[in-house]
Amino acid sequence: MLVVLNNKCNLDYEEFINYNQELNSISTNIKLVLCPSMLYVSLFKSDKIILGSQKVDIFDMGAYTGCVNAKQLKSLGVKYSLVGHSEVRKYKNITRDEINKKIKKLLEEGITPIYCIGETQEERNNNTYKELLKEDILESLKDLTNEEKKKVIVAYEPVWSIGTGNIPKCYEINEVVGIIKEELPNNRILYGGSVNEENINFFNTNCNLDGYLLGGVSLKINKLQKLLNILEK
Repeated sequence: MLVVLNNKCNLDYEEFINYNQELNSISTNIKLVLCPSMLYVSLFKSDKIILGSQKVDIFDMGAYTGCVNAKQLKSLGVKYSLVGHSEVRKYKNITRDEINKKIKKLLEEGITPIYCIGETQEERNNNTYKELLKEDILESLKDLTNEEKKKVIVAYEPVWSIGTGNIPKCYEINEVVGIIKEELPNNRILYGGSVNEENINFFNTNCNLDGYLLGGVSLKINKLQKLLNILEK
């Protein structure tokens, strides 16, 4: 079981320092990865929680103002990195080709990519989501060897569920897991989208998943602890 905490663009400096202390008080045997806001990657300290990143760019070292490369992330102890999150796709307009290049850069540095995919409500209503998800996987992981592909973690986050409180039924999640497994039979699959301490048992007992990508609840230590306790039962 892997649980990834995505803080997104939250917390000011003092809030993050307090959050870091509180997060280190979490008691769990579950493997936890924290992806803090990029400003705080170098500030995070923990002996039991693994450091992740929300961002990586396609460039190496050089004159690329505002960019962060995989080698820099590795030097800070980053072990995992989100790639292709729907909010980045929306606000930064990244392409599948860019996602592909970012995944390759991460793998070159030994950082595990957490590749995010998911459909919009319109794509689900139009019943085009299956084909689009398959296309996304094929294009985003093109030219990777089978061994490289196995190292990629896939995070399924239906765009219409993120932050809305609307969650898919488990048969819908399991259907998408099946679609992913057709292309990537050996990969771990996480789910993200309005997961919290009140519905985690529903997901964990009914859905075929290897872990979770948590957004809002990652910022609320008490609720996060309750969620982890349920997962460990």
